[in-house]
Amino acid sequence: MKQGKKTWSDYLWIATALYLFLGFFNILFAWLGLLCFAIPLIIALSGNGKAYCNHYCGRGKLLEMLGSRFKLSRNRPMPSWMKSQGFRYSFLAFFLVMFTTMLFATWLVFREVRTLREVVTLLWTFRLPWHWAYHTPVTPWIAQFAFGFYSVMLTSTVLGLVTMALYKPRSWCVYCPMGTATQGICILKDKMRAGESEFEF
Repeated sequence: MKQGKKTWSDYLWIATALYLFLGFFNILFAWLGLLCFAIPLIIALSGNGKAYCNHYCGRGKLLEMLGSRFKLSRNRPMPSWMKSQGFRYSFLAFFLVMFTTMLFATWLVFREVRTLREVVTLLWTFRLPWHWAYHTPVTPWIAQFAFGFYSVMLTSTVLGLVTMALYKPRSWCVYCPMGTATQGICILKDKMRAGESEFEF
């Protein structure tokens, strides 16, 4: 079966791979990851739904390539509980708690209550020394945020790779916190439109 012509968005996996690579050598590149948070929300709020998740997510493209093209996925269906609304929103809540904890750690460094910790925390548990990636000294809280944010991005990538290997290539996309958040925005916008239409005459 002949595949369709590739578009520029098919190569966005390079952005994700490059991001992780650069963060390994210079932690300050971690700040670029904020684009992966801001762009999906902006697209969803502007009325374009989950266009980012469906077409422009570099991580999704990377998982698809590794799982399908390189056959690194078992290509099996996910358990029903992982696709349930309860699990997806619980994982989003957990993710937000961990993200808030990371911001609090950054604030403590900003307030000089705590010193900079040059570590990356993988899977919210394992603290990996990452001092070699901090060789361009900046204001400590800026570096602390970078270490924390890279931890978030690396952890979510590892989870994506694990679920890609066990199930279908883009299984991560089913419970991705950003995907759940943008879906929630879409649902709220649809309800608001429905409410407005009830008052139209």
